[in-house]
Amino acid sequence: MNVRRTDYFIADVEQQFEWYVHNGGSEIANRYLKAIEVTCSLIGTHPLLGPVLQTKHSQLEGWRFFVVFRPFNKHILFYEIRGNEVIMRRAMDGRRDLPSSDEVTRTG
Repeated sequence: MNVRRTDYFIADVEQQFEWYVHNGGSEIANRYLKAIEVTCSLIGTHPLLGPVLQTKHSQLEGWRFFVVFRPFNKHILFYEIRGNEVIMRRAMDGRRDLPSSDEVTRTG
């Protein structure tokens, strides 16, 4: 399937990348980007791997999620399947209180 990244997804990944650059160095930041790319590729090949998000937010209905590969497995990628396309919606730190976070509902 074609994998498309929304502006929100790209901004989430860029923000986390910058955090890793400043707090861990460019090598770790680049490893983070590689883990995101490998995870997106797997989702594109097997889009039903991620479970459907259980939420009361109607904007998120049908969205799925998948944890980024180790050692970045505290990050969660949110996506949806539309036709022959996987739309990567958000990339967030899973330690956040996601059910009450308005940031997830921004669908870009």
